[in-house]
Amino acid sequence: MTGNHKDRTITRRRALAVTGGTVAAGGLAVAGYQAAFADTATATTDAVASTASAAASESSGCMTLMSSVTEGPYYLDNALVRKDITEGKSGVPLTLRLTVVDATDGCTPVSGAAVEIWHCDAWGYYSGYTTANPGGSAPAESEDGSTANDKTYLRGYQIANANGVVKFETIFPGWYTPRTCHIHLKVHTGGQKEDGTYEGGKVNYTGQLFFDDEIAQEIFTLEPYSKHSGSYTTLDNDMVYDGGGASSGLLTLKAVHKKDSSKGYKGFLTIGVDPDAENTGAGSGGGGGEGGTPPGDAPTGTPPSTAPSASSSSSS
Repeated sequence: MTGNHKDRTITRRRALAVTGGTVAAGGLAVAGYQAAFADTATATTDAVASTASAAASESSGCMTLMSSVTEGPYYLDNALVRKDITEGKSGVPLTLRLTVVDATDGCTPVSGAAVEIWHCDAWGYYSGYTTANPGGSAPAESEDGSTANDKTYLRGYQIANANGVVKFETIFPGWYTPRTCHIHLKVHTGGQKEDGTYEGGKVNYTGQLFFDDEIAQEIFTLEPYSKHSGSYTTLDNDMVYDGGGASSGLLTLKAVHKKDSSKGYKGFLTIGVDPDAENTGAGSGGGGGEGGTPPGDAPTGTPPSTAPSASSSSSS
């Protein structure tokens, strides 16, 4: 079943699995998006991260890795290393705090891992593919009034600190037919930051992050999301999400203000990877339409022919 949204909308990486109850999904507090996400307890969050890792290490199984999924039809290999990926795109603020651990070595933090994410804007459009129809009824991407670069918005990398933690400041993603609300994700190791982008190394994991249906559908009633109407695919009917909760990439979400969802959310998840594995997600199923086939009317945009310059990146 899908949720039919009249005058409702939304403004894209999936995490690896924690099965068997051995690791809590994201037991970390996060710093915020602009003033609403002010970081008030860095020491506490680091302590919680260490505690979670220690508890995980006590389990002989640690984590069970899930198979990677497709990178989807909207991937571009030119993301900038930066924490804030919004570029002025409007939407409900979302701060992501993701912790990368080695599932083959007692869930120890993977320091230096590069986490790359990308997702659509409030109306379902991806940078690099701004003419791709998101399905339903939505204004043209050019009508959003932002100054965002159509080739780079809502895409970026962050490098994990000593605790394996990365943080992104973005907006709650929108949706497009026939997918549920999601963020795409890749975990890289062995490369390095160069000229504002991440170069070299290999991709250990390709996945997606997901959102609770009730929270997503509440946000879709807000501006600018509400300008995109149509049939929204819920988690139960999504072709990629398999119902496994945090082990399948379902984020733990915390509202910045309990009575006002427009103030934003904080999202948490622990990502278990095998640093020796490699999976780019290219050519695998599940990213666009059924079997990995993109929707019939998307994407039709032309991806950028050159990588963005380092001068357009923000601090990491």
